[in-house]
Amino acid sequence: MSVLTVKDLHVSVETDQGTKQILKGVDLSIASNEIHAIMGPNGSGKSTLAYTIAGHPKYHVESGSIMLDDQDVLAMSVDERARAGLFLAMQYPVEIPGVTVTNFLRTAKTAIDGEAPAIRGWIKDVRASMDQLRMDRSFAERNVNEGFSGGEKKRHEILQLELLKPRFAVLDETDSGLDVDALKVVSEGVNRAKEANGLGVLLITHYTRILRYIQPDFVHVFVDGRVAEQGGRELADRLENEGYDRFLTQTNVG
Repeated sequence: MSVLTVKDLHVSVETDQGTKQILKGVDLSIASNEIHAIMGPNGSGKSTLAYTIAGHPKYHVESGSIMLDDQDVLAMSVDERARAGLFLAMQYPVEIPGVTVTNFLRTAKTAIDGEAPAIRGWIKDVRASMDQLRMDRSFAERNVNEGFSGGEKKRHEILQLELLKPRFAVLDETDSGLDVDALKVVSEGVNRAKEANGLGVLLITHYTRILRYIQPDFVHVFVDGRVAEQGGRELADRLENEGYDRFLTQTNVG
């Protein structure tokens, strides 16, 4: 079993108004085969945590640590983090003109594993995953995310997740822009990856609807760059009924 541990993490970004602190002491621990949901109002630092784990250069770690077992994640480059088993499904996946999905996936797999996958077996795996995600085979010859609908972009993210087989996945609002059918298909893909590979998941979301299909073991409420409260699935249900007002009131009083 592996563990991804975030300890007393403080992160800032540079803005037109100067340095702004976003994360203000985040503590979080995710083990293999666990699903942790992070919920919170806009601007609370959820996506900042995701991009900091992935190594986005925009975010400056002022103090604290991120450890993958005994490995110092903050000392790794972005590609080293990917090879170590970290995966980020982005809220807004970027377009890569001129690069087909087929070439992108095989290049990524080769970079992570250190060797190219055998062609016959690889094609079989890609087609099987695409079929399960209800993606037309012609999708493989399109350029990455170019002209994709919101649902296609999110399915492509989960296709990567299934084929690259990371140890931990950060899913940044994977449910945004999905209709009910697409939400089910994407959720099934995440659950398959968890069952097949013991994947640990950090699921960032505003809404509880995806939690009907991806059952969290733990729910963490993010407010003003900190974990304000944590609990089980029942906490998500409470948030849906009550919103975040009580946390925001506590923050303002504090």
